[in-house]
Formats: sequence, C-alpha cells, structure tokens
Amino acid sequence: MLRAQPLTKRSTTISEPRINDRIRVPEVRLVGPNGEQVGIVRVEDALRLAAEADLDLVEVAPMAKPPVAKLMDFGKFKYEAAMKAREARKNQVNTVIKEIKLRPKIDPHDYGTKKGHVERFLKGGDKVKVTIMFRGREQSRPELGFRLLQRLAEDVIELGTVESAPKQDGRNMVMVLAPTKKKSEAKAEQRRARSAAATEGAADAPVDAPVDAPVEGADAPVEEQQSPETAQ
Repeated sequence: MLRAQPLTKRSTTISEPRINDRIRVPEVRLVGPNGEQVGIVRVEDALRLAAEADLDLVEVAPMAKPPVAKLMDFGKFKYEAAMKAREARKNQVNTVIKEIKLRPKIDPHDYGTKKGHVERFLKGGDKVKVTIMFRGREQSRPELGFRLLQRLAEDVIELGTVESAPKQDGRNMVMVLAPTKKKSEAKAEQRRARSAAATEGAADAPVDAPVDAPVEGADAPVEEQQSPETAQ
C-alpha cells in the first residue's frame, strides 16, 4: 500500500554568496577588485591573492562553468548594498487617490474651488477620483454629469490625464484623473522650489548698517575757562 508523502515547502530564502573557504570548487574564473579579468585560476591561488590584498574572495556567479569569483571587501559590499536598499525604500512613494465630489448643477464659484483642489492634488503627484452625485430627478439627466466631468478634464489637461473615463456607478458618476508627473518627480520639484525660495529670501534679507562707536568725551559738556582778568 502506497502512502502519501508529506509535502515539503521549498525554501524561498536567498542565501548569501559563498566567500573564501566556503567556495568548494577546484578552480574559478577570477575577477580583480577593479573589474579586471584575471582568468581561470585554482581556488587556492585565488584565496592566496585575496589574503595578500587583504580582501575576500566572493563567488558572484556560482552557476557559471567554472564559477566566477571576485576579489572585494565583502563587509563594505554588504554595507553599500544595504544603504542602496534603504535609499530605494526611502525614495519609494505610494500613489494616493484623493476624492472630490461635485453636484451636476454646481455654481461657478464652487466649481472653481473644487477645480483648485484637483489641480493641487495633481501637482502633488496624486490621482484624483471625481464623483458626480445625482439626487432625485437629476438621475434622469446623466449627460449633465458627463459634460461636467469632461469640462473638468479639459481644464486640468496640463496637469493630469483621464485614467478612467466617466462611468455610471449607481446614483453617482465617477472619473479618475492621473497626474502627468510621477509623485517622486513632483516631490523633488517641490523640494527644489522650497530651496530656491529659501535662498531668495536669504538674499533679500535687509542688512543692518554698522553703527559708529561713540567717541569718548565727544558728547561731554565743555566747561568755560575764565581768564585771570575776567576772574578779577
């Protein structure tokens, strides 16, 4: 009777490259610390060269025939790789979807205010979900919402494009606008603008005029001296 074998999970962890004495092959294709091709050498000779240069022998292509190994400072390599990964995570930005709600018969002033919000969101690199809310008899006039969304898309065409065309969603009509600039670019542009404004403000700051130091005795009252004839 055959018994079912238990399923074993495959390891998905990525191990570090083999270095120095952990490299168990007779020979490697050696690459120097500056990327120069040394050639195929015995692993003992490669380890000796690494020790003489005070570096590590790191297997960078284990599946090659023979494996490729490079002379490098492995500790420094790991540190730089960690810093690059940290910087990549720092620069990674998540796209946020903002939402603006309008009525089909919105007055011009409110429309201008809502459009300003949409422009600000798009400049910041965020997507904008624009929702037209229909009430009562307005539901029988979906073309009013479609025309309003079309007008808004044309008004902000320099900042964003229509990612999702207007479509009916129950009592609402929805359209999604996407910014023309990526959020990372928008953030970098905002930082440059703030830096330029700070520099300009420092250049325009008033400079206090130097105040002359008072001369000792300059403001002291002058006593009249009488001549001997006057005194008599």
